Order: sequence, then structure tokens, then C-alpha cells
Amino acid sequence: MSNVEAPLNTPVWVDESRCKACDRCVSVCPAGVLAMRQDIHSTLGSMATVIHPTACIGCNDCELSCPDFAIFVADKKEYKFAKLSDEAKERQERIISNNYKILDEDKKV
Repeated sequence: MSNVEAPLNTPVWVDESRCKACDRCVSVCPAGVLAMRQDIHSTLGSMATVIHPTACIGCNDCELSCPDFAIFVADKKEYKFAKLSDEAKERQERIISNNYKILDEDKKV
């Protein structure tokens, strides 16, 4: 869909120079792959980030919902995506309940 070259072995990635922290990508992801992390240098103080790349199902909902063209999903010919699991659905529900913010369990130490 885009002319951006995909990073090797990466199902979904964020162009942080374009992200305006609107949360739309996080809200539409059915698998809890994305969340918002705190970023004091961004427009609204947060940034979309990929927290569970191996759970990406390649639905492209995040890419299609991004008004800033900041999210990209690999081509299905180039990457083998996961199937939607109950664990991924539950993680997405917890992320939504957490106001789209990254869960404590997913924060890097």
C-alpha cells in the first residue's frame, strides 16, 4: 500500500516523525499489538509504539485508520502473520481499558 521499505522481519512499524498521538491505530487493533507510550518530545506527550509485533494479524486496520500515514504493515507476501488469539484479544481489551496506554507488564525496564 505504501512505497516505504519494510524493515526486515517486521510486521508493523511506526514512523515517529509523522505520528501525532491520536490513538486511532491503537483503538482499532484487534490483537493488542500497539499502545501509546509516554514521549515528552511528541505533539501530545505520547507516541504509538509496537509492543507485541508477533501478535500482528496483518489486518491493516491500524494503517488504514492513521490520518497521518505514520503506521505501516508489511505485505502479506513478505511476512507470515499470526492468527488472532484469545490472549491477544484480552490484551487489546486491557489496553483500551487503560486509555490506550502501554500496560505496566509491557514496559521495558
